[in-house]
Amino acid sequence: MTRDIAIDLGTANTLVYQKGRGILFSEPTVLALNKENGSVLAMGDEAWRMIGRTPGYIVAVRPLRSGAISDFDVTQKLIRLILQRAGIGRMSKPRVLIVVPSALTEVERRAVEEAALSAGARSCHLIEEPMAAAIGAGLPIHEPMGNLVVDVGGGTSEVAVISLGGIVTNAAVRIGGFDLDGAIQSYVRREYTIAIGERTAEQIKFAIGSAFPLAREEKAEIRGRDLATGLPKNVLVTSEELREAMREHIASIVGSVLDCISASPPDLVQDVLTNGITLTGGGGMLRGLDQLLAQEAEVPVHITDQPLESVVLGAGQCLESWRDLRSVFAGA
Repeated sequence: MTRDIAIDLGTANTLVYQKGRGILFSEPTVLALNKENGSVLAMGDEAWRMIGRTPGYIVAVRPLRSGAISDFDVTQKLIRLILQRAGIGRMSKPRVLIVVPSALTEVERRAVEEAALSAGARSCHLIEEPMAAAIGAGLPIHEPMGNLVVDVGGGTSEVAVISLGGIVTNAAVRIGGFDLDGAIQSYVRREYTIAIGERTAEQIKFAIGSAFPLAREEKAEIRGRDLATGLPKNVLVTSEELREAMREHIASIVGSVLDCISASPPDLVQDVLTNGITLTGGGGMLRGLDQLLAQEAEVPVHITDQPLESVVLGAGQCLESWRDLRSVFAGA
């Protein structure tokens, strides 16, 4: 029996779906490498726990940046490990479907395909992120009706109006959850002269961060390294401060949604006004982002039940209904 798999190879997280079995695993897109010989020591959750806590010869590497391959060899190793974890050996080469951002260039798309084929895939097909997200969210993509999906990932934010099985208009910015984390790190460094790691920034973002004013603003204590003394230092930050730190990046995401709507045919815009915006992706779980989008676009916003899994579930549905959905693949 063929063991075809779908991979949501995200900048932040990698989710894998196997035909007939569902989601196999969801882990951070990180590899821990021995810098001296290039061997892989850990991947996923185990490698994520090593970030900022390893000896000099061990490096935690993210093979993708802004949704694109930044290190081909490491990405190839990652895909090979994914195939191994899915129980696929050298003799049983699977058909692989990989989700890619719509903003990728042809060269970047070829790099993804070559990495999968080099890692042991029999064939590699690509599907664009907003299309997979729309399928995973249960939107009627094949009907003559405008469906607006917004997928905020770790490295990119994708917006698309989909009708009759195709993307009519789309907008993408290479800004996502990592950029919000980086903005928090920069703000704390600038305002409090302490350095915090990306894990701490992400934790504080989900703990008290928001894109829209909260009914009751919150505070939280964070610990970092004092840049002047090098010693640990505790500071108290507020949700208002984090909102200010992320404001510029969030404005870019909202702007891409407005651009996509304004570029769409009037009849499809009417559908969007009626049906609303569907929000998916790990970054979409930032508190208040749905409220901000609804206010700025003057359109109701619905967050999917499984925002982090929507994309890989959509790609998985393509595996299960290959003949019916193959037409939505990139370049099909």
